Amino acid sequence: MKSHNYFVYITTNPKRSTLYVGMTNDLQRRLQEHFMNSGDAATFAGKYYCYNLIYFERHTQIQHAIEREKEIKKWSRGKKEALVKTQNPFCKFLNKEIQDDQ
Repeated sequence: MKSHNYFVYITTNPKRSTLYVGMTNDLQRRLQEHFMNSGDAATFAGKYYCYNLIYFERHTQIQHAIEREKEIKKWSRGKKEALVKTQNPFCKFLNKEIQDDQ
């Protein structure tokens, strides 16, 4: 049986003032897309320069990932920040680690 990977992730801008929650099956590619869209007002992540990864979780079933993304999107900023700090207490940008991992 083939293993699938789906990622729910949170990105932020360089000043860490805006958070973006998303879901993808290719985290490295998606982060590159966010970076390439920087400054593009047509997308939320682009408009606010949210291309720095600060949190992600892996799911093997797409439905679980979709449900989790929707759940997190409804949360307050404080609750999202608390989630990030469970795995990344200093809100370090994780993009390089993802690029090196794949």
